[in-house]
Amino acid sequence: MKPEDDASASRRQFVGGMTAGLAAAFVSPAFGQQESGPAGSLQGSSKQDPTTQYPRPPFPPQKQEPPGLAIKMIPRPDHGETTYKGSGRLVGRKALVTGGDSGIGRAAVIAFAREGADVAINYLPVEEPDAREVVELVRAEGRKAVAIPGDIRDEGFCSRLVTTAIRDLGGLDILVNNAAMQAAQPSIVDLTTEQFDSIFKCNVYAMFWITRAAMPHLKPGAAIINTSSVEAYTPSEAFLDYAQTKACIVAFTKSLAKQVAQQGIRVNAVAPGPFWTPMQTTGWADLSRFGKDTPLGRPGQPAELGPLYVLLASQESSYATGQVWGASGGEGQP
Repeated sequence: MKPEDDASASRRQFVGGMTAGLAAAFVSPAFGQQESGPAGSLQGSSKQDPTTQYPRPPFPPQKQEPPGLAIKMIPRPDHGETTYKGSGRLVGRKALVTGGDSGIGRAAVIAFAREGADVAINYLPVEEPDAREVVELVRAEGRKAVAIPGDIRDEGFCSRLVTTAIRDLGGLDILVNNAAMQAAQPSIVDLTTEQFDSIFKCNVYAMFWITRAAMPHLKPGAAIINTSSVEAYTPSEAFLDYAQTKACIVAFTKSLAKQVAQQGIRVNAVAPGPFWTPMQTTGWADLSRFGKDTPLGRPGQPAELGPLYVLLASQESSYATGQVWGASGGEGQP
């Protein structure tokens, strides 16, 4: 993809256009005032009702043009900027996270850094403002941050991405294939080959290219974490192509886990449900009920996934490989 196309082509597509889940560096005062707890915790150690721990619908009307900004969201997402407390579980590790500038990827990056890891993040050039904020957050923890912009739908770039990350980090222990694209298309008749191809290249091909390039550099104890979705289990009618890619990620994870188990490398996936990210404001006509139909009655916040990515990257999950970990507010997938 040509550089001049980057501004109109994001790693995440949603309802009528490509978009990226961009995020602000700081959470709203409401989140910042919540009690912080001991190391390795999120939202403190006090017992809380998960149904009211974060904002619930109805949400006020809001609409953004792609790619969208978290600073304009009401309420603003929490990526763990002020709530995640590390405990040294990843000290000395080197991590590469695609889509690490915002949303779920951003939450993983913040958590990794606060657990002692150095982190390289990939993102599109148009997402540079968010990426700079994440880099500052990582460096504030005294960790090395490497920013590598580029389009992972290009095989050559994927190879350069891995090479650059390993060179600048001094190795690689954790790979998170997180960046994704999504576009709503109610009818297969209107689903173009261009859209189908673009989404598969970002969500499936890039995961394959990046992982293949990384494998010769991963040593026993390394971890690969892929981001799937509940769409792999209960696909929506409007996400025919996206749901297929997320199902591919599940199969890729399970197969690769068996292939590399004897090398001492673990491979797992996370399958999120509805999460509050800028992507939603660029596509949904009505966000007032977003997340309401889950058993917990609200959407998840990116910060709620940070600890899960840490767990899968750490030795605490040493016997877990080929697993898909759900986070869907009680919907039961996987």
